[in-house]
Amino acid sequence: MKKHYTVLIIGGGTAGIMVAARLLRSFKMLHGNIGIVEPTDVHYYQPLWTLVGGGVLDKKKTGRNMRTVIPKEADWIKARVESFSPYQNSITTLDKNIFTYDYLVVAPGIQVNWNGIKGLRETLGKNNVCSNYSYEHVHYTWETIRTFKGGNAIFTHPNTPVKCGGAPQKIMYLAEDAFHKSGVRKQSNIIFESANPAIFDVEKYRKSLEKVIERKGINTYFREHLIEVEGEKKQAIFEDLETGCRIKKNFQMLHVTPPMEAPTFIKNSLLADEKGWIDVHKYTLQHKSFSNIFGLGDASNLPTSKTGAAIRKQAPVVVKNIIDLMQGRPLEAQYDGYSSCPIVTGYNKLVLAEFDYNKQPKETMPFNQAIERRSMYYFKKYLLPMMYWRGMLKGRL
Repeated sequence: MKKHYTVLIIGGGTAGIMVAARLLRSFKMLHGNIGIVEPTDVHYYQPLWTLVGGGVLDKKKTGRNMRTVIPKEADWIKARVESFSPYQNSITTLDKNIFTYDYLVVAPGIQVNWNGIKGLRETLGKNNVCSNYSYEHVHYTWETIRTFKGGNAIFTHPNTPVKCGGAPQKIMYLAEDAFHKSGVRKQSNIIFESANPAIFDVEKYRKSLEKVIERKGINTYFREHLIEVEGEKKQAIFEDLETGCRIKKNFQMLHVTPPMEAPTFIKNSLLADEKGWIDVHKYTLQHKSFSNIFGLGDASNLPTSKTGAAIRKQAPVVVKNIIDLMQGRPLEAQYDGYSSCPIVTGYNKLVLAEFDYNKQPKETMPFNQAIERRSMYYFKKYLLPMMYWRGMLKGRL
């Protein structure tokens, strides 16, 4: 096993694989000189979990063996990172192996904190408590929707950053459609409980989604954060973030988006900012303290939505700037904060939100993307997965 790499990449998710593939396509000298540290055996395309929870797809179709997505010219180091020693240009894994590098790319993704809500872990996957953020339990979301007989159906959004910020509401719109089809909509009260101040940050798309909510008769409560679940009693307890008061609500269905955070080994490292995220320059993605380290993806402190679409724009910037750094040139590639969220608003309907750091729309289609469209739904369901597996992960897109 090699112990030194020209480029060492932490994470075999979207960001890590994209950077590796692009570096290998751009710089032949890196063949055999890139290591990817990733402990898991399966690589998931998680954006499809919304459709799994909505009863549209089989969850087994959302994952592939990690070996098949890691570029063959890179080494897979199947291990977990324990610590970083950036002054020594090294990392230590949990099995006490030490690897050194010339350049380090840190992209381990986000950590889901299932213990951040009291009682959630004990009741998830039963008592009509479900979450599309768990591969193990995502099928139970559809089981809960399919068997729903009426009453309160509550959908939550926490007071932390989350991967794919639109996902907490997407499944709600699908559930509302499903309740119509099963004949229980009239006896159903759909509730969206969000810690955010509004349904969406970007005004253009917020206005569109507010119309969707009004049309579907969904009751919204903002600045309220789920803190506890009593599964057997079917009660959810929220904290009002303005007053600090606790609010208890009964439910017959509860879809939880759990709080999320930077991975613990990042939070405990010299790479983290005061909130635990990888501390990088927002335009160059170079670490603010260590010039041979770059960070991107969900674990970074970039002030934009944590999505695969954002990573698609971040990866080329990291690759260009690493190569320029290797060759002694100034870092010229810049990331403008682009992110995208395909917001499913029902079966066969979708709003394609695209925007930048300034929360301004940055649309790529030759039409108004704030309008719900059937074509964009099929774009998400069929074309985006193909682009992901065959393009993004191959370094072609």
